[in-house]
Amino acid sequence: MDTLCSRMLLVLALTPLLALATPAPPTHDFMLDNGLKVIVREDHRAPLVTTQLWFKVGSSDESPGHTGLSHALEHMLYKGSSKLCSGEAAAILESLGAAENAFTGQHVTAYHQTLATQYLGVAFELMADLMSTAHLRTEELIPEMAVIREERRLRVDDDPMETALERLSTLAFPSSGLRTPVIGWMNDLYRLTASDLRDWYQSRYAPGNAVLVIVGDVTLEQVKPLARRWFGAIASRPFPAMQPMRELPEPGERQVTLHLPVHAPELIMAFNVPGQVTATASRTVYALRLIEMLLAGSPSARLQKRLQFQEGLFSKVEADYTPHTRGDSLLTLTARLTDSNTASLDAAQTRIWQMLDELRATAPGADELERARTQLIARQIYTRDFIEHTAHQLALLESSGLPWQLLDQDIEELKKVTPADIRRTAETYLTRERLSTAHVLVKEAGHE
Repeated sequence: MDTLCSRMLLVLALTPLLALATPAPPTHDFMLDNGLKVIVREDHRAPLVTTQLWFKVGSSDESPGHTGLSHALEHMLYKGSSKLCSGEAAAILESLGAAENAFTGQHVTAYHQTLATQYLGVAFELMADLMSTAHLRTEELIPEMAVIREERRLRVDDDPMETALERLSTLAFPSSGLRTPVIGWMNDLYRLTASDLRDWYQSRYAPGNAVLVIVGDVTLEQVKPLARRWFGAIASRPFPAMQPMRELPEPGERQVTLHLPVHAPELIMAFNVPGQVTATASRTVYALRLIEMLLAGSPSARLQKRLQFQEGLFSKVEADYTPHTRGDSLLTLTARLTDSNTASLDAAQTRIWQMLDELRATAPGADELERARTQLIARQIYTRDFIEHTAHQLALLESSGLPWQLLDQDIEELKKVTPADIRRTAETYLTRERLSTAHVLVKEAGHE
């Protein structure tokens, strides 16, 4: 196919996506007197609303010997407060037909509910009470810590690839709290106390250290009085200043070899790269996102097309990059050798390096870049159908120290990235000095 025809097809493929990329719906923000930031985005397609309360605290804020605090506090927040008995908040929301959950990450702890619009005030009342009057009693903590330890066993210790990723993080982040596992180290999970949690709660769950995001069938006029009523009465209090998490710019090449119960050898390559908070030029972050797509973001991406489907070296190739964090990040490539493949992981890694060197030396063609860009923009557009995802993205930006308006500028910024930007970014960041590698080998019988 000649270049003109291929470009015409790409234009035709992109046109319906651009037609779907309608202007952002009305979005408002305001600050309560106690410091709580509130963001409201209107979406009147269904009589539903999602409310998400994010605190700017996670595992990266924890100190050695006290890991797992943020995640344990997330569990304990539902174990009783001034208004609620243990488990009552979840029962009330369930009775209203709400979907609710919570999660902890490296930089945030979040609580979210999606429910009929008329019950928004109920969600606000529950969350305001839990964020300000949780009991955090020892008699509730002891059995809950047993639950958390079992969660760690199931999700990390008994999952070979999660174990490998955890070990790799300790290499990839030698100088920052980014190396701390979200669930905490098992030794620490045996010694956390209710006093530890109360101190963490008082110092980190301040209104000024949180952001409240509401997306759905509401208006600013509906939300503002409810937010003032339920959250405005919470007293402001001091909290630690949020600092960007920066890693060593070039820590040097690092490698760990693990023998784990996997079906076939796996290779994980993680490059230290900036996030949007720490990048000196924002174009770098958009280029890294497109590099993720170019390398292994779809079946037409370089590593998948050539090394997985054409050469049969790998049965799976994936890439991952998280740009919106409170600091530096990783660009990670994960590849599993095919069961019948006798190549060593060293040889497989050499083959991937050859592909990376191509990208470092030669800019991708305009057509290849446009294909990756189209795929990435498509993801962005289609996820707008979910109010939960939109709220998540708005809260993630604000919790990272970035303005929520970046969400609405995302597609235009992606369209500015050139092939030269891709090559230059690859040359800068896909280097051995920034690389941590995990070789995950099949654990043989009798191997300890």
